[in-house]
Amino acid sequence: MKKTLKDFDFKNRRVLVRLDLNVPLNDKCEVADATRIEASIPTVEYILNRGGSVVLMSHLGRPKAYDEKLSLKPVAEKMSELMKKDIKFVPSKKVVDEEVIKAGEALKAGEVMMIENTRFREEEEKNVPEFSKDLARLGEIFVNDAFGTCHRAHSSNVGVASLLPSAIGLLVEKEVKFFQEALREPDRPFTVIMGGSKVSGKISIIENLLPKVDNLVIGGGMAFTFLKSKGVEVGKSLLEEDKIDFAKSCLDKADELGIGIYLPIDLVVADSIDSTDTKTVDYDEIPANMMGLDIGNKTIELFSDVIRGSKTVIWNGPMGVFEKDQFAEGTKKVGEAVADAPLSVVGGGDSAAAAEKFGLEGRMTHVSTGGGASLELLEGKDLPGIKAIEEM
Repeated sequence: MKKTLKDFDFKNRRVLVRLDLNVPLNDKCEVADATRIEASIPTVEYILNRGGSVVLMSHLGRPKAYDEKLSLKPVAEKMSELMKKDIKFVPSKKVVDEEVIKAGEALKAGEVMMIENTRFREEEEKNVPEFSKDLARLGEIFVNDAFGTCHRAHSSNVGVASLLPSAIGLLVEKEVKFFQEALREPDRPFTVIMGGSKVSGKISIIENLLPKVDNLVIGGGMAFTFLKSKGVEVGKSLLEEDKIDFAKSCLDKADELGIGIYLPIDLVVADSIDSTDTKTVDYDEIPANMMGLDIGNKTIELFSDVIRGSKTVIWNGPMGVFEKDQFAEGTKKVGEAVADAPLSVVGGGDSAAAAEKFGLEGRMTHVSTGGGASLELLEGKDLPGIKAIEEM
C-alpha cells in the first residue's frame, strides 16, 4: 500500500504537488477545457485545509524548450478562478531558479503558488537527477496527483519522489482504487469492451485480461482484423494484416476458456470517413470499395444486451468514428449501456472524450483522466510514478 494524504500532517509544511494540468488552450492561450484542473482541486484543498502551503507543478504540451505559448500562466489563472483563491504564478524560463525557490520559501500556511511548465527543461523527461534536486528544493513533502503521467518516469514524479517524503493524491488514489476493484475482484459477469483503431495498441491488454473476463466485446477499427481472421472480407476497412494470426489465437483461446467474444454482426459503411452517403450491411457483406466506420443496429442491440447483463464493465475505445455524427450512434448507445452497469470504469483518451460528448460522464462510476496510464494498468503493469511513492 502506498502512502496517501491521510498519512501526513501538513500543518505548516510546504507541499510540492505534481498535477496533470495538460489542458487544451484556445487561439488566445486561454483554457478551453478545465476538466483536468477541476479534478485536481480536491487534493490541493485537502492540504490547505490542514494548514499546509502548496507549490504546484505540471507539464503542458510537448515543448522542446521555453515556449511562451505553452506557459502555465493561463492555467494558474483558471485554477484561481475555479478555487476562488489567489494562486501566485512564479515564471522562470529555467522553471526553477533562486527566485522561484525564494518565492516557495516565503509561502505561508494556506497559500498556493505554481511554477512554470516542467517540460521547458529537457531534463524533465530524461529524469535527470540534478533537475529533480532543483524541484525537490521547493517542498518538504511530495504529493503525486498526476495520474495522466504516472506511466512515465520523469524528474517531476519519480525523481522528486526519491528525494522527499511522498504520497499519492486523492485523484491517483481514486484511479488506482477503481481499476484494482474492477480487475482484481470484479463482481461477475465481468465484461471488457475494446474499441479504437488498431489491435497492435491493445495486444498486451487483451493478453492480460482474456483469462480474467467473462465477456470481451470488440468494436471499432480493430474489429476488422478479428473478422478477417475468421475469413470475412472487410473491403477497405482498417486492417492490420500482421495481427491476423494474433486475432485468431485470441478467438481460439477464448473458445478454450469458455469466454464470450462478441464481434460486430452488422456495420455502417461508406466509401470514406468524410462521406455522408452511408448504408448498413451484415458483417460478411461489406462492399469491396467501402469501409466499416460504425457498428449497426443489430450489433448495438447485441453488445448492449451483453453489457447490461454484466455487473462490472471496463470500456476502452469507441465503436466507430464517433467524432463524425453519421458514425457516432454505435459509440453513443454502447456508452449508454455501460452507464447502466453497477460498476463502470471508462479508460481515458477517446473513451473519456466519447463519454463527455454524449453527456455520460456523470452516469459512469469512474472516468479515468489518464489514457496512457489507464492502458498500462489494464496491461497489468506497475506505473513508475506510483511505484516510486513511499510504502506505508
